[in-house]
Amino acid sequence: MTHPGLESQEETAPPDALARAALGSRIVVLGLSGSGKTTLAAALARALNARHVELDALFWEPNWTMAADEVFRQRVAEVTAGDAWVVDGNYSRSRDLVWPHATAFIWLDYPLPFVLARLFRRTVRRSFARIELWSGNRERLWEQFFTRESLFLWVIQQRPKHKREYPLIPTLSGAAGARFIRLRSPRATARWLAGLTEKARACR
Repeated sequence: MTHPGLESQEETAPPDALARAALGSRIVVLGLSGSGKTTLAAALARALNARHVELDALFWEPNWTMAADEVFRQRVAEVTAGDAWVVDGNYSRSRDLVWPHATAFIWLDYPLPFVLARLFRRTVRRSFARIELWSGNRERLWEQFFTRESLFLWVIQQRPKHKREYPLIPTLSGAAGARFIRLRSPRATARWLAGLTEKARACR
C-alpha cells in the first residue's frame, strides 16, 4: 500500500518537479549493494555543487577492518557538518546523525535479479583488475562467492529489511518535510537525473 503523498514523488514524477530547490542540499541515497548508489550520489553532488560522502569510505579501514562505532560516527559527523552534501549508504549506526538533517531521500528500489547481475559484473571486474577500494582494500573473488562474507548473501538478506523500513521514511519524525523519491529501474533513474541536472544548470 502506497503511503499518502508518495505516489507523485516516485519514478513517475515529472523532472521539472524535482528541481534543486525541491530537493534541497542534503540528500541521502539508499539501495542495495550494487544498485548504483555511489554512481548516482556522485552525479547528484556534481549537479547540485554539494559534497559527496560515501559511507563505505568512512567505515572500512585497512584489511577490511570495521571502524569502531565512535570513530565511524565522528567521521560522519565531521563530513556532514556543512549544509550541502549527498550521502550514500545504508548504515543504521549513523542514521541519527544524517537522516534528521536530510532534505531528500532517494531509494534505488531495483529488482533483485537486476541488482545481483550488476553486483556479479562489478565483483568480477574489481577482483580481476585488482581495483583498490577504501583504505587500500581489494575485493577477492573467492570471498564473495564461497564465504559467509559474500556481498551476494548480504544483498539477499538486506532486501526484505529495506522493503520493510524504507517505505516508512516519510512517516519518521526525523524525516519530517524531507522529499522521498523511490526509483524502481535504472531507466527511471536516468530519466529523473537528466531532468534534475538540466534544471540545476538552469538555476545556476
